[in-house]
Amino acid sequence: MSDLTRTDSTAFFTDQYELTMVQAALESGAAHRKSLFEVFGRSLPAGRRYGVVAGTGRILEMIRDFRFDDAELSFLSRENIVDSRTIDWLANYRFTGNIRGYAEGEIYFPGSPLLTIESTFAEGVILETLILSAMNYDCAVASAASRMAQAAGDRPCAEMGGRRTNEHAAVAAARAAVIGGFASTSNLAAGLQYGLRTIGTSAHSFTLLHDSEREAFAAQLKSLGTDTTLLLDTYDVEEALTTAIELAGPKLGGVRIDSGDLIEQASEVRESLDRLGARDTTITVTSDLDEYAIAALAASPVDSYGVGTRVVTGSGAPAAGLVYKLVARADEAGEWTSVAKHSSGKPSRGGHKEALRLIDGPIAVEEAVGIPTLPDDVGEGRRLSVDLVVDGEVDESFVGAAGVKKACARHDESLAELPRSARRLQDGEPAIPTVFYSN
Repeated sequence: MSDLTRTDSTAFFTDQYELTMVQAALESGAAHRKSLFEVFGRSLPAGRRYGVVAGTGRILEMIRDFRFDDAELSFLSRENIVDSRTIDWLANYRFTGNIRGYAEGEIYFPGSPLLTIESTFAEGVILETLILSAMNYDCAVASAASRMAQAAGDRPCAEMGGRRTNEHAAVAAARAAVIGGFASTSNLAAGLQYGLRTIGTSAHSFTLLHDSEREAFAAQLKSLGTDTTLLLDTYDVEEALTTAIELAGPKLGGVRIDSGDLIEQASEVRESLDRLGARDTTITVTSDLDEYAIAALAASPVDSYGVGTRVVTGSGAPAAGLVYKLVARADEAGEWTSVAKHSSGKPSRGGHKEALRLIDGPIAVEEAVGIPTLPDDVGEGRRLSVDLVVDGEVDESFVGAAGVKKACARHDESLAELPRSARRLQDGEPAIPTVFYSN
Protein backbone atom coordinates (compact mmCIF):
# COMPACT_ATOMS: atom_id res chain seq x y z
CA MET A 1 0.00 0.00 0.00
CA SER A 2 1.39 3.43 -0.92
CA ASP A 3 2.13 6.16 1.62
CA LEU A 4 -0.78 8.23 0.28
CA THR A 5 -3.45 5.56 0.83
CA ARG A 6 -2.61 4.55 4.38
CA THR A 7 -5.37 5.36 6.85
CA ASP A 8 -4.22 3.78 10.13
CA SER A 9 -2.70 6.92 11.62
CA THR A 10 -4.43 10.27 12.08
CA ALA A 11 -1.15 12.22 12.28
CA PHE A 12 -1.38 13.51 8.72
CA PHE A 13 -4.80 15.06 9.28
CA THR A 14 -2.80 18.26 9.62
CA ASP A 15 -1.21 21.13 7.75
CA GLN A 16 2.45 21.40 6.88
CA TYR A 17 3.01 24.66 8.74
CA GLU A 18 2.24 22.98 12.03
CA LEU A 19 5.24 20.69 11.56
CA THR A 20 7.49 23.50 10.34
CA MET A 21 6.52 25.48 13.45
CA VAL A 22 7.62 22.50 15.55
CA GLN A 23 10.96 22.49 13.70
CA ALA A 24 11.48 26.20 14.28
CA ALA A 25 10.42 25.93 17.93
CA LEU A 26 12.88 23.08 18.48
CA GLU A 27 15.55 25.35 17.03
CA SER A 28 14.63 28.28 19.29
CA GLY A 29 14.24 26.13 22.38
CA ALA A 30 10.57 27.08 22.84
CA ALA A 31 9.07 23.79 21.64
CA HIS A 32 8.85 22.43 25.19
CA ARG A 33 7.44 25.62 26.70
CA LYS A 34 4.18 24.87 28.50
CA SER A 35 1.32 26.38 26.51
CA LEU A 36 -2.45 26.78 26.59
CA PHE A 37 -4.46 26.64 23.38
CA GLU A 38 -8.17 27.44 23.22
CA VAL A 39 -10.93 26.64 20.72
CA PHE A 40 -13.71 29.21 20.48
CA GLY A 41 -15.95 30.98 18.01
CA ARG A 42 -16.02 34.76 17.72
CA SER A 43 -19.63 34.61 16.57
CA LEU A 44 -22.42 32.24 15.59
CA PRO A 45 -23.50 31.86 11.97
CA ALA A 46 -25.68 34.81 10.96
CA GLY A 47 -29.05 34.78 12.68
CA ARG A 48 -28.44 31.67 14.80
CA ARG A 49 -29.48 31.75 18.46
CA TYR A 50 -27.08 29.05 19.73
CA GLY A 51 -24.57 26.44 18.65
CA VAL A 52 -24.17 22.77 19.61
CA VAL A 53 -20.81 21.27 20.58
CA ALA A 54 -20.01 18.17 18.55
CA GLY A 55 -16.89 16.38 17.38
CA THR A 56 -15.04 16.15 20.68
CA GLY A 57 -15.65 12.41 20.96
CA ARG A 58 -14.20 11.89 17.49
CA ILE A 59 -11.24 14.09 18.40
CA LEU A 60 -10.48 11.91 21.41
CA GLU A 61 -10.61 8.81 19.20
CA MET A 62 -8.20 10.42 16.70
CA ILE A 63 -5.79 11.59 19.39
CA ARG A 64 -5.41 7.96 20.49
CA ASP A 65 -4.21 7.15 16.95
CA PHE A 66 -2.15 10.29 16.44
CA ARG A 67 1.21 8.62 15.73
CA PHE A 68 3.83 9.29 13.08
CA ASP A 69 4.57 5.87 11.65
CA ASP A 70 7.22 4.86 9.11
CA ALA A 71 5.10 5.89 6.11
CA GLU A 72 4.53 9.41 7.43
CA LEU A 73 8.12 9.85 8.57
CA SER A 74 9.52 8.59 5.26
CA PHE A 75 7.32 11.03 3.36
CA LEU A 76 8.46 13.96 5.50
CA SER A 77 12.10 13.01 4.98
CA ARG A 78 11.83 12.29 1.25
CA GLU A 79 10.03 15.56 0.53
CA ASN A 80 12.37 17.58 2.80
CA ILE A 81 9.41 19.02 4.68
CA VAL A 82 11.17 19.02 8.06
CA ASP A 83 14.69 18.26 9.20
CA SER A 84 15.97 15.04 10.77
CA ARG A 85 15.84 16.46 14.30
CA THR A 86 12.12 17.16 13.90
CA ILE A 87 11.51 13.75 12.36
CA ASP A 88 13.16 12.11 15.36
CA TRP A 89 10.89 14.15 17.66
CA LEU A 90 7.77 13.24 15.65
CA ALA A 91 8.71 9.56 15.72
CA ASN A 92 8.28 9.60 19.49
CA TYR A 93 5.20 11.84 19.57
CA ARG A 94 2.57 11.06 22.17
CA PHE A 95 0.16 13.64 23.53
CA THR A 96 0.82 13.80 27.27
CA GLY A 97 -1.08 16.95 28.16
CA ASN A 98 -4.55 17.83 29.40
CA ILE A 99 -7.69 18.72 27.46
CA ARG A 100 -10.75 20.26 29.08
CA GLY A 101 -13.84 21.55 27.41
CA TYR A 102 -17.58 21.73 27.05
CA ALA A 103 -19.11 18.27 27.07
CA GLU A 104 -20.25 17.09 23.68
CA GLY A 105 -23.89 18.00 23.09
CA GLU A 106 -23.58 21.16 25.19
CA ILE A 107 -25.01 24.42 23.87
CA TYR A 108 -22.48 27.18 23.22
CA PHE A 109 -22.38 30.89 22.39
CA PRO A 110 -19.90 33.44 20.98
CA GLY A 111 -16.70 33.42 23.02
CA SER A 112 -17.46 30.18 24.86
CA PRO A 113 -14.13 28.46 25.65
CA LEU A 114 -15.15 25.18 24.00
CA LEU A 115 -11.86 23.36 24.38
CA THR A 116 -8.55 24.08 26.09
CA ILE A 117 -5.39 22.15 25.36
CA GLU A 118 -2.63 22.42 27.95
CA SER A 119 0.66 20.86 26.89
CA THR A 120 4.03 21.80 25.51
CA PHE A 121 3.82 24.09 22.50
CA ALA A 122 4.97 21.36 20.14
CA GLU A 123 2.53 18.75 21.44
CA GLY A 124 -0.42 21.12 21.20
CA VAL A 125 0.25 23.01 17.99
CA ILE A 126 0.21 19.95 15.75
CA LEU A 127 -3.31 19.05 16.90
CA GLU A 128 -4.79 22.32 15.58
CA THR A 129 -6.02 21.16 12.17
CA LEU A 130 -7.29 17.81 13.41
CA ILE A 131 -9.29 19.46 16.20
CA LEU A 132 -10.67 22.28 14.06
CA SER A 133 -11.60 20.06 11.12
CA ALA A 134 -13.64 17.80 13.40
CA MET A 135 -15.26 20.50 15.51
CA ASN A 136 -16.00 22.99 12.74
CA TYR A 137 -17.84 20.39 10.69
CA ASP A 138 -19.52 18.43 13.47
CA CYS A 139 -20.68 21.56 15.33
CA ALA A 140 -22.15 22.91 12.09
CA VAL A 141 -24.11 19.71 11.46
CA ALA A 142 -25.25 19.28 15.07
CA SER A 143 -26.36 22.92 15.25
CA ALA A 144 -28.38 22.59 12.05
CA ALA A 145 -29.84 19.28 13.22
CA SER A 146 -30.87 20.82 16.53
CA ARG A 147 -32.80 23.59 14.75
CA MET A 148 -34.50 21.03 12.53
CA ALA A 149 -35.37 18.73 15.42
CA GLN A 150 -36.82 21.66 17.34
CA ALA A 151 -38.91 22.66 14.31
CA ALA A 152 -40.13 19.06 14.03
CA GLY A 153 -41.32 18.93 17.64
CA ASP A 154 -42.22 15.37 18.63
CA ARG A 155 -41.97 14.09 15.05
CA PRO A 156 -38.65 12.25 14.51
CA CYS A 157 -36.05 13.31 11.95
CA ALA A 158 -33.79 10.86 10.13
CA GLU A 159 -30.40 11.81 8.67
CA MET A 160 -30.16 10.70 5.02
CA GLY A 161 -27.35 12.86 3.64
CA GLY A 162 -24.47 10.45 3.19
CA ARG A 163 -24.58 10.70 -0.59
CA ARG A 164 -24.27 14.49 -0.39
CA THR A 165 -20.85 14.53 1.26
CA ASN A 166 -17.71 12.37 1.24
CA GLU A 167 -17.72 8.93 2.79
CA HIS A 168 -15.83 9.92 5.95
CA ALA A 169 -17.85 13.09 6.51
CA ALA A 170 -21.02 11.03 6.07
CA VAL A 171 -20.23 9.06 9.22
CA ALA A 172 -19.33 12.20 11.15
CA ALA A 173 -22.51 13.92 9.94
CA ALA A 174 -24.74 11.04 11.02
CA ARG A 175 -23.14 11.05 14.47
CA ALA A 176 -23.45 14.83 14.83
CA ALA A 177 -27.06 14.88 13.60
CA VAL A 178 -28.09 12.36 16.24
CA ILE A 179 -26.30 14.39 18.93
CA GLY A 180 -28.29 17.40 17.68
CA GLY A 181 -31.61 15.61 18.14
CA PHE A 182 -32.15 13.34 15.13
CA ALA A 183 -33.60 9.92 15.86
CA SER A 184 -31.79 7.83 13.25
CA THR A 185 -29.55 7.69 10.18
CA SER A 186 -29.43 5.81 6.90
CA ASN A 187 -25.65 5.39 7.23
CA LEU A 188 -24.67 1.86 8.22
CA ALA A 189 -21.04 2.70 9.04
CA ALA A 190 -22.24 5.25 11.59
CA GLY A 191 -24.70 2.72 12.97
CA LEU A 192 -21.94 0.14 13.43
CA GLN A 193 -19.34 2.51 14.86
CA TYR A 194 -21.54 4.56 17.17
CA GLY A 195 -24.56 2.41 17.94
CA LEU A 196 -26.97 4.68 16.06
CA ARG A 197 -30.41 3.51 14.99
CA THR A 198 -30.42 2.93 11.22
CA ILE A 199 -33.39 3.15 8.86
CA GLY A 200 -34.16 2.65 5.16
CA THR A 201 -36.28 0.58 2.78
CA SER A 202 -36.26 1.38 -0.94
CA ALA A 203 -35.65 4.06 -3.56
CA HIS A 204 -37.27 4.89 -6.90
CA SER A 205 -34.81 2.57 -8.66
CA PHE A 206 -36.39 -0.44 -6.96
CA THR A 207 -39.80 0.47 -8.36
CA LEU A 208 -38.35 1.22 -11.81
CA LEU A 209 -36.55 -2.12 -11.83
CA HIS A 210 -39.85 -4.01 -11.92
CA ASP A 211 -42.34 -4.26 -14.75
CA SER A 212 -44.98 -2.53 -12.66
CA GLU A 213 -45.33 -0.63 -9.41
CA ARG A 214 -47.62 -3.37 -8.16
CA GLU A 215 -44.92 -5.96 -8.75
CA ALA A 216 -42.33 -3.82 -6.93
CA PHE A 217 -44.60 -3.24 -3.93
CA ALA A 218 -45.51 -6.92 -3.75
CA ALA A 219 -41.83 -7.92 -3.75
CA GLN A 220 -40.96 -5.40 -1.02
CA LEU A 221 -43.87 -6.47 1.15
CA LYS A 222 -43.05 -10.16 0.74
CA SER A 223 -39.40 -9.56 1.63
CA LEU A 224 -39.69 -6.92 4.36
CA GLY A 225 -43.20 -7.45 5.71
CA THR A 226 -46.17 -5.15 6.00
CA ASP A 227 -44.28 -3.03 8.54
CA THR A 228 -42.18 -1.60 5.71
CA THR A 229 -42.49 1.88 4.19
CA LEU A 230 -43.53 2.11 0.52
CA LEU A 231 -42.37 4.98 -1.70
CA LEU A 232 -45.39 6.51 -3.41
CA ASP A 233 -44.22 9.09 -5.91
CA THR A 234 -42.37 7.18 -8.63
CA TYR A 235 -45.40 7.54 -10.89
CA ASP A 236 -48.78 8.66 -9.56
CA VAL A 237 -49.18 9.08 -5.80
CA GLU A 238 -52.89 8.31 -5.55
CA GLU A 239 -52.64 5.23 -7.74
CA ALA A 240 -49.58 4.02 -5.78
CA LEU A 241 -51.41 4.48 -2.50
CA THR A 242 -54.41 2.48 -3.67
CA THR A 243 -52.10 -0.31 -4.86
CA ALA A 244 -50.17 -0.28 -1.59
CA ILE A 245 -53.28 -0.74 0.56
CA GLU A 246 -54.69 -3.38 -1.77
CA LEU A 247 -51.51 -5.41 -1.34
CA ALA A 248 -50.66 -4.72 2.30
CA GLY A 249 -54.06 -4.05 3.81
CA PRO A 250 -54.74 -1.43 6.48
CA LYS A 251 -51.75 -2.62 8.56
CA LEU A 252 -49.17 -1.12 6.17
CA GLY A 253 -46.39 0.38 8.28
CA GLY A 254 -45.75 3.56 6.36
CA VAL A 255 -45.55 5.49 3.11
CA ARG A 256 -42.98 8.02 1.91
CA ILE A 257 -43.40 11.08 -0.29
CA ASP A 258 -40.25 12.45 -1.92
CA SER A 259 -41.40 15.16 -4.34
CA GLY A 260 -44.04 17.70 -5.21
CA ASP A 261 -46.00 19.96 -2.89
CA LEU A 262 -45.43 18.09 0.35
CA ILE A 263 -48.01 20.05 2.34
CA GLU A 264 -50.78 19.35 -0.16
CA GLN A 265 -49.75 15.76 -0.85
CA ALA A 266 -49.41 14.84 2.81
CA SER A 267 -52.99 16.00 3.46
CA GLU A 268 -54.33 14.13 0.45
CA VAL A 269 -52.45 10.94 1.35
CA ARG A 270 -53.68 11.10 4.95
CA GLU A 271 -57.24 11.48 3.81
CA SER A 272 -56.91 8.53 1.46
CA LEU A 273 -55.23 6.33 4.06
CA ASP A 274 -57.97 7.07 6.59
CA ARG A 275 -60.67 6.43 3.99
CA LEU A 276 -59.09 3.05 3.19
CA GLY A 277 -58.91 2.12 6.87
CA ALA A 278 -55.14 2.53 7.22
CA ARG A 279 -55.35 5.01 10.07
CA ASP A 280 -52.13 3.81 11.71
CA THR A 281 -50.05 3.94 8.54
CA THR A 282 -47.43 6.67 8.98
CA ILE A 283 -46.36 9.32 6.46
CA THR A 284 -42.69 10.21 6.01
CA VAL A 285 -41.67 13.14 3.83
CA THR A 286 -38.24 13.78 2.32
CA SER A 287 -37.11 16.03 -0.60
CA ASP A 288 -34.52 18.71 0.32
CA LEU A 289 -35.96 19.54 3.72
CA ASP A 290 -34.48 22.09 6.09
CA GLU A 291 -35.69 23.68 9.33
CA TYR A 292 -37.89 26.15 7.47
CA ALA A 293 -39.57 23.49 5.31
CA ILE A 294 -40.09 21.34 8.41
CA ALA A 295 -41.66 24.27 10.25
CA ALA A 296 -43.96 24.88 7.29
CA LEU A 297 -45.14 21.27 7.55
CA ALA A 298 -46.02 21.58 11.25
CA ALA A 299 -49.76 21.67 10.59
CA SER A 300 -49.63 18.86 8.02
CA PRO A 301 -50.42 15.23 8.90
CA VAL A 302 -46.78 14.17 8.67
CA ASP A 303 -45.30 11.62 11.09
CA SER A 304 -41.57 11.89 10.37
CA TYR A 305 -38.98 13.64 8.23
CA GLY A 306 -35.98 12.47 6.25
CA VAL A 307 -33.30 15.15 5.82
CA GLY A 308 -30.29 14.93 3.52
CA THR A 309 -28.30 17.72 1.90
CA ARG A 310 -29.25 20.54 4.22
CA VAL A 311 -28.27 18.81 7.45
CA VAL A 312 -24.90 17.47 6.25
CA THR A 313 -23.99 20.93 4.92
CA GLY A 314 -25.00 22.77 8.08
CA SER A 315 -28.14 24.27 6.52
CA GLY A 316 -26.31 27.24 5.07
CA ALA A 317 -23.46 27.27 7.60
CA PRO A 318 -21.12 24.42 6.54
CA ALA A 319 -18.46 25.37 9.10
CA ALA A 320 -18.98 26.64 12.62
CA GLY A 321 -16.28 29.33 12.36
CA LEU A 322 -14.24 28.03 15.30
CA VAL A 323 -10.58 28.99 15.77
CA TYR A 324 -7.64 27.51 17.71
CA LYS A 325 -5.48 30.10 19.42
CA LEU A 326 -2.57 30.19 21.85
CA VAL A 327 -3.89 32.12 24.86
CA ALA A 328 -1.18 31.58 27.48
CA ARG A 329 2.40 30.35 27.87
CA ALA A 330 4.52 29.55 30.92
CA ASP A 331 8.06 30.63 31.63
CA GLU A 332 10.78 28.35 32.97
CA ALA A 333 9.61 29.06 36.51
CA GLY A 334 6.12 27.83 35.60
CA GLU A 335 4.53 31.29 35.76
CA TRP A 336 1.78 31.81 33.20
CA THR A 337 1.65 34.82 30.88
CA SER A 338 -1.50 35.60 28.90
CA VAL A 339 -1.05 36.14 25.19
CA ALA A 340 -3.62 37.38 22.69
CA LYS A 341 -3.99 38.29 19.04
CA HIS A 342 -4.86 41.96 18.45
CA SER A 343 -5.29 42.07 14.67
CA SER A 344 -8.25 44.00 13.31
CA GLY A 345 -11.44 41.95 13.14
CA LYS A 346 -9.83 38.83 14.60
CA PRO A 347 -8.98 39.51 18.23
CA SER A 348 -8.64 36.85 20.92
CA ARG A 349 -8.77 37.02 24.72
CA GLY A 350 -5.71 35.67 26.45
CA GLY A 351 -5.49 33.66 29.63
CA HIS A 352 -7.06 30.70 31.38
CA LYS A 353 -10.84 30.81 31.55
CA GLU A 354 -13.64 29.47 33.70
CA ALA A 355 -17.15 29.19 32.24
CA LEU A 356 -20.47 29.11 34.06
CA ARG A 357 -23.99 29.17 32.67
CA LEU A 358 -25.98 31.39 34.98
CA ILE A 359 -29.49 30.10 35.72
CA ASP A 360 -32.46 32.10 36.98
CA GLY A 361 -34.94 29.50 38.17
CA PRO A 362 -34.92 26.91 35.40
CA ILE A 363 -33.82 29.29 32.62
CA ALA A 364 -30.30 30.22 31.48
CA VAL A 365 -29.69 33.97 31.45
CA GLU A 366 -25.95 34.40 30.82
CA GLU A 367 -22.78 32.68 29.65
CA ALA A 368 -20.34 33.92 32.29
CA VAL A 369 -16.64 33.54 31.44
CA GLY A 370 -14.02 34.41 34.05
CA ILE A 371 -10.44 35.29 33.11
CA PRO A 372 -8.93 33.40 34.81
CA THR A 373 -11.72 32.78 37.33
CA LEU A 374 -15.20 34.09 38.06
CA PRO A 375 -15.94 36.39 41.00
CA ASP A 376 -17.63 34.76 43.97
CA ASP A 377 -20.75 36.87 43.61
CA VAL A 378 -21.37 36.19 39.93
CA GLY A 379 -24.48 34.13 40.65
CA GLU A 380 -25.79 30.58 40.61
CA GLY A 381 -25.19 28.37 37.64
CA ARG A 382 -23.75 25.27 36.05
CA ARG A 383 -20.03 24.83 35.41
CA LEU A 384 -19.45 23.97 31.77
CA SER A 385 -15.96 22.47 31.38
CA VAL A 386 -15.11 18.82 32.04
CA ASP A 387 -11.89 16.83 31.86
CA LEU A 388 -11.54 15.00 28.53
CA VAL A 389 -7.84 14.05 28.60
CA VAL A 390 -5.70 13.98 31.75
CA ASP A 391 -1.93 13.51 31.42
CA GLY A 392 -2.45 12.05 27.95
CA GLU A 393 -5.12 9.56 29.05
CA VAL A 394 -8.45 9.84 27.20
CA ASP A 395 -11.66 9.59 29.22
CA GLU A 396 -13.25 6.65 27.42
CA SER A 397 -16.77 7.58 28.56
CA PHE A 398 -16.78 10.31 25.88
CA VAL A 399 -15.97 8.05 22.91
CA GLY A 400 -17.82 5.42 20.89
CA ALA A 401 -21.48 4.58 21.32
CA ALA A 402 -21.43 5.47 25.02
CA GLY A 403 -20.08 8.90 24.17
CA VAL A 404 -22.87 9.56 21.67
CA LYS A 405 -25.52 8.52 24.18
CA LYS A 406 -23.97 10.81 26.77
CA ALA A 407 -23.83 13.69 24.28
CA CYS A 408 -27.49 13.26 23.30
CA ALA A 409 -28.52 13.52 26.95
CA ARG A 410 -26.33 16.59 27.45
CA HIS A 411 -27.89 18.28 24.42
CA ASP A 412 -31.44 17.64 25.63
CA GLU A 413 -30.70 18.95 29.12
CA SER A 414 -28.84 22.03 27.87
CA LEU A 415 -31.52 22.94 25.35
CA ALA A 416 -34.20 22.66 28.03
CA GLU A 417 -32.45 25.43 30.01
CA LEU A 418 -32.61 27.98 27.21
CA PRO A 419 -35.27 30.68 26.94
CA ARG A 420 -38.04 30.07 24.41
CA SER A 421 -36.50 32.61 22.05
CA ALA A 422 -33.68 30.12 21.34
CA ARG A 423 -36.08 28.00 19.27
CA ARG A 424 -37.12 30.79 16.91
CA LEU A 425 -35.99 30.33 13.33
CA GLN A 426 -36.08 34.03 12.53
CA ASP A 427 -32.76 35.86 12.50
CA GLY A 428 -31.83 37.15 15.91
CA GLU A 429 -29.18 37.60 18.55
CA PRO A 430 -27.78 34.70 20.63
CA ALA A 431 -30.32 33.37 23.12
CA ILE A 432 -28.22 34.56 26.07
CA PRO A 433 -25.29 37.01 26.20
CA THR A 434 -21.69 36.03 26.84
CA VAL A 435 -20.16 38.20 29.57
CA PHE A 436 -16.42 38.20 30.37
CA TYR A 437 -15.17 38.88 33.91
CA SER A 438 -11.51 39.77 34.30
CA ASN A 439 -9.69 39.69 37.62
